Amino acid sequence: MPSRVLIVNGNTRAANVRIVSLGGAASGDGYAEALRHIEPDLDCTVLNAADGETLPPGVALTDFDGIAWTGSALSAYRDEPAVRGQIDLARQVFGSGVPCFGSCWGLQIMCAALGGEVRANPNGVEVGIARRIQLTAEGQAHPMYDGKGPTFDAIAIHRDDVATVPDGAIVLAANAMSRVQALAVETDGGRFWGVQYHPEFDLATIARLIRRDREDLIDQGLFRAGEDVQSLTTHFAELHDDPNRKDLAWRYGLDAAVLDPAHRMQELANWLRRDVLR
Repeated sequence: MPSRVLIVNGNTRAANVRIVSLGGAASGDGYAEALRHIEPDLDCTVLNAADGETLPPGVALTDFDGIAWTGSALSAYRDEPAVRGQIDLARQVFGSGVPCFGSCWGLQIMCAALGGEVRANPNGVEVGIARRIQLTAEGQAHPMYDGKGPTFDAIAIHRDDVATVPDGAIVLAANAMSRVQALAVETDGGRFWGVQYHPEFDLATIARLIRRDREDLIDQGLFRAGEDVQSLTTHFAELHDDPNRKDLAWRYGLDAAVLDPAHRMQELANWLRRDVLR
């Protein structure tokens, strides 16, 4: 019997419709595709938690071997139903003892649920590529980073970050934009690994999200004009289609940490193989 993973879709239906309209996949479906790239036989169930969906009668969190939490356009410090419901669910997930992995929003919502603090990042938006993520001493010894170098770049898009970690959390990685780029919480029977970046994203996905946020990114001064957005996103899409384009890899300073799917998704693979797969 294949291992079962529950994927908590952190985005609302409206946000997912927007992503799909740009040619991408809804957050939960995209995450499932990434996990199946690592383990094709994985049995993935998507739960649209931001829209209030709950597990069917007779199905419990403990029926799953692992739980993965997607990114989201929401902010964990906003007092709104889509946020409150996910904070409650995150507490239940941690209390269930089922190993959980969170990307970006997944990291933030679990930290908020366990007593940490999430804020609007005072350094601004980190978008496209998170540069020079460095493992802490604890990160270098942690199984999530087996096979990963001590310093790497990663695909990212976030305007919020973790200001205060929950009790018992161990910070595993940081960079100049966010002092919490990864952490682990393994206390009271709960097991959570989280990253602020997106190992499940490829360059085509981040190109779509940059196009989605085009006007906001121009307003923040990260691009001077729409033509700049078009140039970068076109190049990212082309590099996704042909990772051997040395000209584009050189132009944007990208290496195997981003271009090689096995390297880019190493954290997810380590989580699956250590904690989830039977």
